[in-house]
Amino acid sequence: MTDDTQQQDPLALLDALTDIVHSARAMPMSASVLVNRAEMLDLLDQVRAALPEQLSRADEVLSEADQRLADAEEQAERIIAAARARATQLVTQEQVAVQAQAHAHELVTRAQEETTQMRLEADDYCDRRLAEFEIDLGKVLTQVQAGRARLAERLDEGAGR
Repeated sequence: MTDDTQQQDPLALLDALTDIVHSARAMPMSASVLVNRAEMLDLLDQVRAALPEQLSRADEVLSEADQRLADAEEQAERIIAAARARATQLVTQEQVAVQAQAHAHELVTRAQEETTQMRLEADDYCDRRLAEFEIDLGKVLTQVQAGRARLAERLDEGAGR
């Protein structure tokens, strides 16, 4: 195996396994094929090694979403603090006290709405990334199960001799 095969994602490695099985020499009068055991085991080990990387990417997505949410909350806090500071300044001026309260309330409401929107966007982003990851993992799982089933069939056929 080359180093760039080791750098591939699990789906590419599983495709390589499938290609090996498809291109393997057929056994006469059976559905069995001859494959290089070491090559197959090496690719399976690479798949196992690549899966934690995929899981690590999912953790990165979650961390990124958490960071976006934290940034949004921090920005909202700054907006709320600025709104409160502005409200306090306006309230001290008696002639505009009523206007200041209405304006401050509007700023706080807008900041809260923006915070809610930012949270929703961060959650939506996280959900979309996790859905993509779920699809990728589903494909990997399906291919791994198919590969294991083929290997089990060959083992059963080999034991039945």
